[in-house]
Amino acid sequence: MATETTNGSDDPPVPGPSGPDDPTAPTGGASGEQGSGGSGGMMRSSAIMAVGTLVSRVTGFVKAIVIAAALGTQLLGDAYQTAQTIPFIINDLLIGGLMASVVIPLLVKRRMRDDDGGVKTENRLFTGAVVLLLVVTAAAVLAAEPITALYLGDSDPRQAEVTVYLARFLLAQIFFVGLSGLISGMLNTRNRFGSPVWAPVLNNIVVIAVGGLFLWVAGAGRTVETVTQGELVLLGAGTTAGMAAQLVVLLGSLWRAGFRWRPRLDLRGSGLGEALRSAGWMFLYTLMTQLGLLITANLVNRAGAESVRQGHDVGAGLTAYNFAYTLFQLPYAIIAVSLITVLLPQMSAHATERRWDEVRAGFSRTLRISALVLVPLGLALALYAVPVATLVFARGNTSAADAANIGLVLAVMALGLVPFTVFQLMLRVFYAMGDTRTPALISIANVSVHGALALTAYAVLPPDRVVAGVAAGFMLSFLSGLVIAGTILSRRLGGLDGRHIGGTLLRLHAAAVPSVAAGFGVLWFFTTQVGPGIWTNLGAPVVGCLIGGVLFLLCAWALRVRELSAALDLVRSRLRR
Repeated sequence: MATETTNGSDDPPVPGPSGPDDPTAPTGGASGEQGSGGSGGMMRSSAIMAVGTLVSRVTGFVKAIVIAAALGTQLLGDAYQTAQTIPFIINDLLIGGLMASVVIPLLVKRRMRDDDGGVKTENRLFTGAVVLLLVVTAAAVLAAEPITALYLGDSDPRQAEVTVYLARFLLAQIFFVGLSGLISGMLNTRNRFGSPVWAPVLNNIVVIAVGGLFLWVAGAGRTVETVTQGELVLLGAGTTAGMAAQLVVLLGSLWRAGFRWRPRLDLRGSGLGEALRSAGWMFLYTLMTQLGLLITANLVNRAGAESVRQGHDVGAGLTAYNFAYTLFQLPYAIIAVSLITVLLPQMSAHATERRWDEVRAGFSRTLRISALVLVPLGLALALYAVPVATLVFARGNTSAADAANIGLVLAVMALGLVPFTVFQLMLRVFYAMGDTRTPALISIANVSVHGALALTAYAVLPPDRVVAGVAAGFMLSFLSGLVIAGTILSRRLGGLDGRHIGGTLLRLHAAAVPSVAAGFGVLWFFTTQVGPGIWTNLGAPVVGCLIGGVLFLLCAWALRVRELSAALDLVRSRLRR
């Protein structure tokens, strides 16, 4: 799930083959809900946004845990995950993928240039979005069966029936998700960033309550054969209600910001047509990303159903993949995205002035500082993936074996954390240069590699291991994309500071070797001397990371990793503010 939807929701991250979470999102100085000016107001507003983002991610993580406990990771969980993913795919194709690259720039331009401050354009866009989303939502609900069939493949008949039933409720989210994305963009153009960050928290809380209520009503052990129609209504309607609640919050914020909707269907002269034509490459990029998701969902759902038919009592479908990705994405989202958010405006300014040395230096510096944390973190996540996943997910309807399989998928993904981050950073450089064409073309190569490797995994691996094989193909596709993107960027920028970057990565991996060795020792001790259970699942990662962290810092210092002192200086400067 390489893309994070641009609607402000924490719901299903999309496992596409190449997408950055939001490649062109506004990254300028944010002001909060009141749009206060001055450095003090900006600092205060940024703090509100940072807390909101953290709370949103924490509640989104809790939501995943509750849903795992309520539905498990086998066919019932896969049915829900599949039905819940589709609305976000359709939204990305309609609005989400074009929001940052088309809608927000258009609104900003019209607010600055039009005599009415862009009011007519906003009303045209809002009216057009409402009409389009209503039509598409109604059509999707009516076509729920063939749409879900694309993502389920040759699945269990009862699973398909449950998925279609849930989809008829969950596809209604297309309207709420799409309109939430548009409203978030409209609020951003008014320098009001608070609600788009905080509104998903309410959505998460509603879905957490729905999952808890389902577990209380149905109890543990529900399957696609035993789940009742009333319980499915609770899941489908309750989940959709969470997204509706998010939309209500955003509508209230937009009203307070001064927007009054006056329906207009005269799109002529709005500038939307020209903006859409210029966004063709971004649309192709989004389309290829969603094609990657289709390949992933279809193959892992097929494998999960076949695993059940062969008598494997372990979740091996889309649910295991999604939950593993939820854990995998956290280090990137917390560490790399924050650094990239600071970097992108600087790189864009340097690229505008054709100061390629500065662009190259910014790329190199961000990559090396990110790697300082992500190299040991990725290795630790791979090493302790099974105990961490078991600690987090093994409760309710998710067995220890189900959770361990999530851990296996997570371990495979974690080994690709650094290539994943490097590739995302390279895409940011293209966007900073105003180039959306090259990422779109690279995405075609990525999807091709990902699809070929995923099909190979499906053909040669046992059904209960296909999901790990598909995850490996997903990560390896980033290596191919990295090579292509790096080659093109190196030619354009006159090099990528490869010697400096390569030396840093080599020293960081060398510094991590003693930590990995110690980690294996810690795992051996807890596994053989303490035995299975919460103390091993909790103790091994905690003790291992403490010992490994100290060893890594000492080795990095001994190997003269200069980024270590740079990172410490950055932390000290932040603490002084």
